[in-house]
Amino acid sequence: MKHFFKVILGILAFLALFSIKIPSEAENLPSFELKERDFTIFFENTILPTSFPQHTEKSFFVLGLVTAYSSTPWETDEDPFITASGEMVRDGIVANNFFPFGTKIKIPQIFGDKIFVVKDRMKRGKWKYHFDIWFENPKEALKFGAKMTEIEILQ
Repeated sequence: MKHFFKVILGILAFLALFSIKIPSEAENLPSFELKERDFTIFFENTILPTSFPQHTEKSFFVLGLVTAYSSTPWETDEDPFITASGEMVRDGIVANNFFPFGTKIKIPQIFGDKIFVVKDRMKRGKWKYHFDIWFENPKEALKFGAKMTEIEILQ
């Protein structure tokens, strides 16, 4: 009979442990709305749509962090107007440490259908879905801040 009570007590302890809500860091992220699509989540932080009926080109979506930078000495290396790919900075340039140079992306919730091209890199240690958009004006870049949003990776 003692064994029976130990088993019941163990089951109750197990159920109590899993009924406790443990807060996660994800609850503190800013909210955002995804368009009406069916999404699949894989790995721990990647969201991909299950189908693309409205797209003619191949693409996929990720949840990413978008920030801004400008050609100032404290935000860049020794030559602030040359990207890591060797090109001059211009509107539509984005820095990312994961995707190869030439990768095209869209940030539809912020910039609509505007296409950005990965031509620059950021400091080491940045998340692979962190995109840093080049702005000509440092004040505009600072005002832009940081935003978690849906990023469309075009292929």
